Amino acid sequence: MNEANKQRIRERIGEAGKMLEGKLPPTERHPKGRNPYAHIPQVIKRLCGASYTDLPDDELPTVLRIIEFCEKNPF
Repeated sequence: MNEANKQRIRERIGEAGKMLEGKLPPTERHPKGRNPYAHIPQVIKRLCGASYTDLPDDELPTVLRIIEFCEKNPF
């Protein structure tokens, strides 16, 4: 992914993370609460098979849709 697209994704992760603060369901592994800023990149990696930084530029729309989904559906 080129630097401009990486920056765009980082900005969206920051926006979504801020919206998700305190909204992610609790888990036993995170007794003090979950980190939404780390959650979104993990979801991207799980669904796309690679970190967003390692994906090709044509995957940008997919990554942005994943971020939007995470924002609307905290899990």
